Amino acid sequence: MNDQIATPAKGAKVNALGLEKTAYKGAPSTLCKGCGHDTITQRIMTVAWELGLDQTRIVKMSGIGCSSKSPAYFLGWSHAFNGVHGRMPAIATGAAVANRDLTVIGVSGDGDTASIGTGQFKHAVRRNVPMIYIVENNGVYGLTKGQFSATADLGQRLKYAGINQLPPLDICMEALASNATFVARSFAGDPRQVETLLKAAFSHRGIAVLDIISPCVTFNNHDDSTKSYAWGKSKETALNELNFIPPYEEITIGYYEGEMEVAMHDGSRIRLKKLDPDYDPTSKLNAFKTLETARANQEFITGLIYVNEKERPDLHELLAYTDTPLVHLPAEKLRPSRRALEDVIAKL
Repeated sequence: MNDQIATPAKGAKVNALGLEKTAYKGAPSTLCKGCGHDTITQRIMTVAWELGLDQTRIVKMSGIGCSSKSPAYFLGWSHAFNGVHGRMPAIATGAAVANRDLTVIGVSGDGDTASIGTGQFKHAVRRNVPMIYIVENNGVYGLTKGQFSATADLGQRLKYAGINQLPPLDICMEALASNATFVARSFAGDPRQVETLLKAAFSHRGIAVLDIISPCVTFNNHDDSTKSYAWGKSKETALNELNFIPPYEEITIGYYEGEMEVAMHDGSRIRLKKLDPDYDPTSKLNAFKTLETARANQEFITGLIYVNEKERPDLHELLAYTDTPLVHLPAEKLRPSRRALEDVIAKL
């Protein structure tokens, strides 16, 4: 890997690892020009570079769909696996268990997560698998030419699919119902908010679910679609103004009226400036109420919707296995001896 690292140009801006931002790129995108997914890709690359993340300690997972092509376009030195439709959470769980030293990024779509992958998604959430779970949500099956997805708006009209007669699934609501410890929603057209939420997600212990509205410029970018750029730009209401303070920096900002700090498990902080003085992102009941009110009023709320500050074990702690990643253990530590198997069989 070292021979692939180019010496930074004189005066070039580098991160803590001495790398320029270009080192965090992947392959050129083949998605439609203007696709929201490419904007999210840029945000992931920027955040990973700013945080000085070691790409070789990151694994990228995806399923099927336009969104699932995205991991090829960022962090080119990372491990990656493109699974089958809806099965990304199970593969990500296996990777997390096999090597707890890896940071797991799962990229999915509204079809991949809210349709065939709903069960896999909800079980990954309830197990609190330590991963960043990004849903690039555009309300349409872009890869198969514009059918409605499970997050499509009731009454939405598409050129080739007609009118949608079914109510949508809400990714954030489903995550809350499955006891997610970090739930956020953002908009691909709001890069600053996406980056701040991503930084917080990388710091979170457990699963961090980010539902990012990502307009499909080919099939679902008309003005009355809640997944369009026009709708997002005109209707977005941020629940909170977010800044991320890394744990290795001294916190020098004092208390200001209308702001609060939410402590993450590893000592990092998210500083929240409330636009609504009554909104509390640590209250699950408040999160449910806020989402349901927004749905009823067809409002587009973004920001940190819910975070669980209380001690809740992640999957590593639930399984109570060795601190040494399983992938580094010798075979004799991973396989029971013949005598041990015979003893088990005898007891049965």
